Amino acid sequence: MIVIDGTKAGLEVNNFHNLEELLNKVVEDGYLTDRVVTDVKVNDESFSEIYPHQAEDIEAREISKVEIISVPVKEMAVDITRELYKVVRLMSEGGRRVADLFRQADDAEALEVYQDLLDVTRDFVGMIGVLRDEFSLEATADFTNAVDEISDLFTEMVEVMENEDWILLADLIEYEFLPAVDHWKKVIAGLREDIRATDRH
Repeated sequence: MIVIDGTKAGLEVNNFHNLEELLNKVVEDGYLTDRVVTDVKVNDESFSEIYPHQAEDIEAREISKVEIISVPVKEMAVDITRELYKVVRLMSEGGRRVADLFRQADDAEALEVYQDLLDVTRDFVGMIGVLRDEFSLEATADFTNAVDEISDLFTEMVEVMENEDWILLADLIEYEFLPAVDHWKKVIAGLREDIRATDRH
C-alpha cells in the first residue's frame, strides 16, 4: 500500500523492484508537484537515506506500506521565513557579544565568535536570495538596500580587521552592524508577503 498525504495512491508496491523506483514513480506521476517531502515511512518506520541511493537497496518484497508526507512549497517557504526571524535575533545577540568581548580585550574569543557571526550572516543572506529566486520574486528596494548596506559594512569591517583595530571593529558592529541586521526584519516580512502572493501552492 502506498499512502501520500493521507490518501491511498493508485500505485502498488509489488509493481516495483525497490523503494527508489517507487519514489521516482511517485514524483514522475506528479503526486508531489510544488510540494516538499517532509517524511517517508516504510512499514510505519521513518526512513531517510544515510548514503546516496540507499532506497535502491530496500527491495519491494520487504515493504508492505510506504507513506509519504509532504507540504506545499509555499507553506514550507513561509515557515522558513519564520525561522529567519530567529536567525536575525541570533545575529543581533552574536554582534553584541563580539562587541563586548573586543571591549574586554578578549580578542581571541571575540575573533572566534566574529567568524561564526560572519558565516551565519552570509548563509542568512544566501537563503533569502534562494527564496527570492525560487519564487521568481523581484528584488524590492528594501532588499537591495539591506544587501548593499551589509556588503559595504563587510568591506569596511575587513579593512578594520586587517589593521587589528578591535575597538573600532566593536564600534562598527554595535553602531552599524546591529542596526543593519534590524533592517532585515522588514525585508523578511516583505519576503513572506511576496511568497504568499505568488501563484505557487
